[in-house]
Amino acid sequence: MSDTVPMPIPSPSPATQPFWDAAQEGRLIMPRCPQCGIYQFPPTLACNQCGCDRMEWVPVSGRGSVFSFVVYHRVYHPAFADKVPYVVAVIELEEGPRIISNVVGIAPSEVTCDMPVRVVFEAVRDGYQIPKFEPAA
Repeated sequence: MSDTVPMPIPSPSPATQPFWDAAQEGRLIMPRCPQCGIYQFPPTLACNQCGCDRMEWVPVSGRGSVFSFVVYHRVYHPAFADKVPYVVAVIELEEGPRIISNVVGIAPSEVTCDMPVRVVFEAVRDGYQIPKFEPAA
C-alpha cells in the first residue's frame, strides 16, 4: 500500500526552515539563545527563558538517549503500512533539547528508556531527509 501513497513530507514554517534546510544536508542544528545559552526546540522566534528575540542556529552532536517512547502497531497513515510496528520516541540530546523522532535499526521490543542513540538521516521523497535515531555503539 505504501507504494501507491507517498510518504508525507514536512511543511516548514519560517521558524523551522533552517532546521529542515540543514537536515537536507545531513546536519542536525537547533536554535540557541545567544543571551542565556538555552536551546529551544521546537524552534521559537524568541527565547522562552529570557525573551531574547535573536535566536541563533548551531550544530548539535546528534547524540542523546531515549527519554520516552511508544510502539505504534496501528496504521494511522497509509504510507506507513509496511513500517508497523515502529517506535516514536522523545530523544533527549546531549545538549539538552528534546526532539520527537523514530528509533530505527533495532527491533521495537528492544528499545528502552535511557538507551544511547545517535542521529541518522532517512531520505523520504522530494529531496527531504528526516532525522531519525539509531542505537549508539
